[in-house]
Amino acid sequence: MIRVAQATAFIRKCHIGLLALSLLLAACSSPQKAPTGKAKPPHNPNDGRYAHEKDFGPDEEIDLSHVPDAVPRYEVRTIAGNKNPYTVLGKTYHLIKDESAYKERGYASWYGKKFNGYHTSNGELYDMYAMTGAHKTLPIPSYVRVKNLDNGKSVVVRINDRGPFHEGRIIDLSYAAAQRIGIHKTGTGRVEVEIALPNDAPPIPLRAGKAVASSNESALPPGTYLQVGAFAQKTAAKQFAANIGTKLTYPLTIQSAQSPKEIHRVRVGPFTNAKSLQDARDQLARIKIFEAHVVYQ
Repeated sequence: MIRVAQATAFIRKCHIGLLALSLLLAACSSPQKAPTGKAKPPHNPNDGRYAHEKDFGPDEEIDLSHVPDAVPRYEVRTIAGNKNPYTVLGKTYHLIKDESAYKERGYASWYGKKFNGYHTSNGELYDMYAMTGAHKTLPIPSYVRVKNLDNGKSVVVRINDRGPFHEGRIIDLSYAAAQRIGIHKTGTGRVEVEIALPNDAPPIPLRAGKAVASSNESALPPGTYLQVGAFAQKTAAKQFAANIGTKLTYPLTIQSAQSPKEIHRVRVGPFTNAKSLQDARDQLARIKIFEAHVVYQ
């Protein structure tokens, strides 16, 4: 009887062991469930921010050769635009502690109407027709001289934004600055970027024969205007001019043409120097008009 009981107990233990082994093998051979939820993509501060998906330049060719270089000066650097470190698209950037010896070579690009009128990293409004730029690690604001290594043209811009976050590019220029150094048609160009300190700015480029009133007041060609609208009906042009005229300190005119088709252009000006032209741009920006462009009448 004892041997029968021992044999029964032994068989029972074997059954239990085989059952446990079967469960273990089944668990190992079962397909693994995919993790629930999707991985969070890297943070992109521009997602859903702009009205246009792709960037582009002005609707027609605009000569911006008269726009003066940014003039380096000492400015208070606020927390706005100078978060340190910061992370974009999964990559963390640290600001340069001492930019006084900064100099770098690489590729420049430009940004235009997609971003025009939107806030830059330090809260200013981006103006594609002003001499500004975006840099990943220079303090904001900073001033840099950008030289096109292929043609020798250079421009001084004020850094007031962050970017570009494309591999291989070291600076994003405004459309005006890109035109000045000749990369507005190619989109990118080989450049040398060097810090520009106060009292270290080159003379402001001017058209031949024009004199400089001061470093911020370069003379403009006669008949320089800002065009703010074009209408097929003169009544619409007059109504638009009346609506914005009370908000500006500069005169408005309507220039009409009948051929090849009827068109009525609303223009602000004329301007005799770059300082007054920029002041008019600022006034227009305050009433949400960001796409004024220079014309000569």
